[in-house]
Amino acid sequence: MKSKQPRKQRKERYTAPLHKLRKYMHAALTKELREEMKVRSAQVKVGDTVKMMRGDHAGTEGEVQKADLKSGTIQVAGVSVFRADGTEVPRAVQPSNVVITKMELDDEERKKIFSR
Repeated sequence: MKSKQPRKQRKERYTAPLHKLRKYMHAALTKELREEMKVRSAQVKVGDTVKMMRGDHAGTEGEVQKADLKSGTIQVAGVSVFRADGTEVPRAVQPSNVVITKMELDDEERKKIFSR
């Protein structure tokens, strides 16, 4: 960020291009994965298993069902809220509030990232 003003920082984040939005979708790895992959964090993708670290669902572990770049959120299986009419809907979660416990490495691009 170039500015110290929160107003400008928010605007930069909301109007960021896609190549910068991808960087906001990173989450920390567990200690075991850090030692194995030799990196501290990685981009959260659909199919990864994550553990909630913050909020009402802290401690819940589930698979990532959806990753939305535009809003910068993910949806995790088992993390949902009830609406006023009683229907259950998945809850959007910030990637910074989760820890990746198991990664899907069947993607060639993802294998290249960790083989550097």
